[in-house]
Amino acid sequence: MGTARTKLDIDTFVSRLAAVYPQWQAPIISFIANRGATAFEVLVSTILSLRTKDEVTSGAAVRLFAHARTPEQLLALGEAQVARLIYPVGFYPTKAKRLVQISHILLDQRQGKVPDTIEGLLELPGVGRKTANLVLVAGFGQDAICVDTHVHRISNRIGYVRTRTPEQTEMVLRRKLPRRHWVRYNELLVAFGQVLCRPQSPHCSRCPVAQMCPRIGVLRSR
Repeated sequence: MGTARTKLDIDTFVSRLAAVYPQWQAPIISFIANRGATAFEVLVSTILSLRTKDEVTSGAAVRLFAHARTPEQLLALGEAQVARLIYPVGFYPTKAKRLVQISHILLDQRQGKVPDTIEGLLELPGVGRKTANLVLVAGFGQDAICVDTHVHRISNRIGYVRTRTPEQTEMVLRRKLPRRHWVRYNELLVAFGQVLCRPQSPHCSRCPVAQMCPRIGVLRSR
């Protein structure tokens, strides 16, 4: 049951999550980026990860990158082979088609380079704001706020925002969240959401920020 709302100290909240984060498994895109992936590989991995579990994304990325790490190499594989390599990620036929389309656009219009602006990324087929912002952070090291289901849910649960959609959450966070936290906010909250702050029955008894959290919308916890 949620408790009375108090003003959240976001600096303390982020620092407490950062302190325990090394105990958790990094989100798959952070893991891939930290291993020196190119912006193209980050973009591809992010598209593969949509509506797909991290372990499935990881396997698909390994198989695909064993054959293609550039737009040219991906086009050489062809859509059918890309689909076979990335199976069983969610919507793999559509994602294979999108990856081929993106590779064509990058080669025909951008000298093979991934756009480093959100406007440019959003022009690519199948790329929404979540994907674009994550590519800016993980692929280019830019300050951006990637809002997925974990970030949206937890930001509302802790009372830092009061929004109905991930896009609304992103816009509020852009105004409210100190810029020094932008890059790590997604990475920390995704890991936190996967391990402890679950959608249903979160592990509040083991949570490092439990005393700060009003548990808005939480009906049952462990």
